[in-house]
Amino acid sequence: MSVTADFTFSDTVAGYVRHRGDDWAQLSTLDSRDVVVHLTDRTSARLVRNLGEPAADVTERIADLLVPGQLVFSHGPVYPGPHFHCAQLTFVGEEPGHRVFDAPSWWTDQLRELARFYRRAQFGDGPVDFDRYRTGVTLHGNRVGDLQETDTISRLVYGMAAGYLLTGDEELLDVAERGSDHLRRNLRFVDGDLVYWYHGLEAGGRKLFASEFTDDHGAIPAYEQIYALAGPVQTYRVTGDPALRADIEGTVRLFARHYADPQRGGYFSHLDPVTLDPHAESLGPNRSRKNWNSIGDHAPAYLFNLYLATGEDRYLSMLEETFDLVVSHFPDDPAVSPFVRERFHRDWTPDLEWGWQRDGAVVGHNLKIAWNLVRMNSLVAKHDYRALAERIAATMPAVGRDPRRGGWYDVVQRRAEDGRHPFVWHDRKTWWQQEQAILAYLVLAGTGGDREHLRHAVESEAFYNAFFLDHDDGGVYFAVLADGMPYLLGTERGKGSHSMSMYHAAELCFLATVYRRLLVRDEPLDLWFRPRPDADFPDRLLRVAPDALPPGRVVLDRVLVDGRPSRDFDPEAMTVPLPDSTEPVTVQVRLRPTRGERR
Repeated sequence: MSVTADFTFSDTVAGYVRHRGDDWAQLSTLDSRDVVVHLTDRTSARLVRNLGEPAADVTERIADLLVPGQLVFSHGPVYPGPHFHCAQLTFVGEEPGHRVFDAPSWWTDQLRELARFYRRAQFGDGPVDFDRYRTGVTLHGNRVGDLQETDTISRLVYGMAAGYLLTGDEELLDVAERGSDHLRRNLRFVDGDLVYWYHGLEAGGRKLFASEFTDDHGAIPAYEQIYALAGPVQTYRVTGDPALRADIEGTVRLFARHYADPQRGGYFSHLDPVTLDPHAESLGPNRSRKNWNSIGDHAPAYLFNLYLATGEDRYLSMLEETFDLVVSHFPDDPAVSPFVRERFHRDWTPDLEWGWQRDGAVVGHNLKIAWNLVRMNSLVAKHDYRALAERIAATMPAVGRDPRRGGWYDVVQRRAEDGRHPFVWHDRKTWWQQEQAILAYLVLAGTGGDREHLRHAVESEAFYNAFFLDHDDGGVYFAVLADGMPYLLGTERGKGSHSMSMYHAAELCFLATVYRRLLVRDEPLDLWFRPRPDADFPDRLLRVAPDALPPGRVVLDRVLVDGRPSRDFDPEAMTVPLPDSTEPVTVQVRLRPTRGERR
């Protein structure tokens, strides 16, 4: 008589080791439930590794590593009972409280590898020629299709410029500058003092003004114009290129003149491509609408970085107006839903019937709002900013996180049914939503010192680094299944599409480095800039603050200009007067945390 092993699935359990025996370990999951996982003589173990690092098999060290307090992922079949069979253990560090991603260079090294992947995918080993660029990139790093989308080029440019800021690698800056120039020459439309950005350029040379993407087809969506600035603004921060500054100003005027609602505030989400009317019948369900992307996405995509580069009050006022609108209109009554509302009619009445979203909540948008409210609170301190950020941070783990496996879900229903928020489509997890969680909880922990926030950040970093890094082909996966295994179907199989370029993964690496080193671990941080001789920075000052940081928490400690020490800088304002030069100069700065110092 044969016996059938009647298990239905394999699964992952994430948790902290509480107790262990010779062939079992009791884990306390992220929401403090106890699960026993059963080890066998064939259980293998690995240590989380960074992109570009060799595999680290630690099977022979399981007995030494599987100790109380250790955060670990266990994966294997689940038999009826349930009985969790451990086929593989994934350790995030070699001892409790010391994770591999705590290393000061972890995120910087990851950004180097991301840059290497996308440079090779788009341009091979030869010269950087953006005529070769394609939005589509396969899992293995091959270009596909014949379309160059403005936003995906801009997002690649952002990643390369951010990489230069952290590493000083001039090859990355070269890609960023060439990409910015390609955008200006091929995908920009100037009308008087306004600058518009085409949706894309086909290989045959045909330019597409209106969006081809399903949600926005036939319209000019605000978020495409917003993200067209992500790369050029980050490059402008490094170089001060006056041509980029002019394009940025022209696009900001476009927002003010055609997208802004002067009566009720905020920005409309779409324009008709012929009349530039946000209320045109041709826009269908996008007519007279506002949403998170058209209101709040200005801030992370370009506006924080534009203010950091210029210090101009008008950009600070635009940021303040943005977040005043967010705290006024986005929160729902907690008795109705813990999630924010994301889509609105012209009069700010919530739109709960739009397209695929209806009354669904994008988990990452909630976390993104918390992250950016904390940043804004460092520039203009308001009780409502911090209070809403704290409220979102306190409620999201119970409704948007996977408490047994780790990681953050995609889209769920805003209103609970039978005590839970049902998935809208699936229980997969996408890379960019993990980014929002990591940055939200890191900046909350770094500015407030709450250990619970830091725990959520660490657990989010652990899941991302354990499951999203593609060690075979490079880059990061678009999505993983609930248990962390890669999801490789459709557009989510690739590394480049309308929805994915280098931006979110690079932004994570850059800002996780900033928050971890300067705010969480109180470690110094070096940054590189390359201002041109004609750099168009107000008052001829290079502003080197890497992000919106709490006043007084960080000072500029050291400046090297072309490798030579300079004492001409303002430590508190974190500014460096631009030297007179006929060539670009390399400015390397060291920022130093001040926590614990007497000031």
